[in-house]
Amino acid sequence: MSKIRPSKGAPYARILGVGGYRPTRVVPNEVILETIDSSDEWIRSRSGIETRHWASDEETVAAMSIEASGKAIADAGISAEQIGGVIVSTVSHFKQTPAVATEIADKLGTNKAAAFDISAGCAGFGYGLTLAKGMIVEGSAEYVLVIGVERLSDLTDLEDRATAFLFGDGAGAVVVGPSPEPAIGPTVWGSEGDKSETIKQTVPWTDYREGSVAKFPAITQEGQAVFRWAVFEMAKVAQQALDAAGITPDDLDVFIPHQANERIIDSMVKTLKLPEHVTVARDVRTTGNTSAASIPLAMERLLATGEAKSGDTALVIGFGAGLVYAATVVTLP
Repeated sequence: MSKIRPSKGAPYARILGVGGYRPTRVVPNEVILETIDSSDEWIRSRSGIETRHWASDEETVAAMSIEASGKAIADAGISAEQIGGVIVSTVSHFKQTPAVATEIADKLGTNKAAAFDISAGCAGFGYGLTLAKGMIVEGSAEYVLVIGVERLSDLTDLEDRATAFLFGDGAGAVVVGPSPEPAIGPTVWGSEGDKSETIKQTVPWTDYREGSVAKFPAITQEGQAVFRWAVFEMAKVAQQALDAAGITPDDLDVFIPHQANERIIDSMVKTLKLPEHVTVARDVRTTGNTSAASIPLAMERLLATGEAKSGDTALVIGFGAGLVYAATVVTLP
C-alpha cells in the first residue's frame, strides 16, 4: 500500500481574468511595402491584415508580459502574492536561460511562484492553459498565470514576400484558478513532426554565431502547405474539442482561433458550420499574427469591446510550428 499522500486540489479550474498589451507603435501595410514587391490589396486579400504592432527596445518580452499580467491579475480580483505558478509561452525570448518566467514572477511580486517557459509556437497558449488547469486540480497551485508573448518583429525577414507582412508583437495573459464547476474542457492536442519543416527558423543560432550566414535568423513557412493543414486538419481538431466538452456549435457563443490568417479563420467557420450568432475573433486585422499571444489578446479585445461577455462559452484553438496544436472549450471570465 502506498505511503504517499494523495494530491488535493480544486475540483475544476477556470479562467478568472485576462489582460493584454500591444506595443505603442502601429505599423500599417505601407511600411511593409517599402521592402517587398507587393500591394496593400494583396496583403489584405491574402491575410486580412491591415496593421500590426512592433515593439520598441523598451518593450521587451518581460516588460510586455508584466503589463499584460498586471491587468489579468487585477481582472481576476486577486493579488500577485496569490499566484503559485507562472507559465510563459514564447519563441522570441533570446536568452536560452534563465527562463523569462522567473523574472516576470519576481517583478510582479509573486511569493516565489513556480516559473517556467514553454516553446509550443502558436499553440503555446493552449499548452500553457492545459498545464495550469492540471496544476490547480492537482493542488500544486491555487492560481496560475499563463502568458503568451512574442516579439516576432525580431524574427521577421522584411525582404521575404511570403512572411514579411504576417507578424506582430504583443503579450496576452490569463489567471487560471479554482472553480466549483467545469469551465475548461478537455484539451485535444498533439503534434505532427513529419511536417516540422513547413514552419521553421531559417538557420540555427549556431550558424549565425559561427559566421556561416550573414543574415539574422528569421521565421519562414511554406504558405500553401500550412494553409491546407490548418483549414482541413484543424477544423477536425476543433470539432473533437467540442465533442470532448459535450458542446455543439449551437451551444457556442464565441470562437477564438489562433489569429494566423483571416482566410483560415473563415474556412474553419464554414467547415465547422458555426451558427451566425457565434462571435468570431478577427483581431488579426489590426494585430497581425502574434503566435502564442494571439488567443489571449483576441480574447481580451472581445471582452473589452463587448463583443463577448463574461460567462460566454468559447472554443479556442491554436496551431503552428512543429506542427503542434491544442484546442479546448472554456467559459470566458
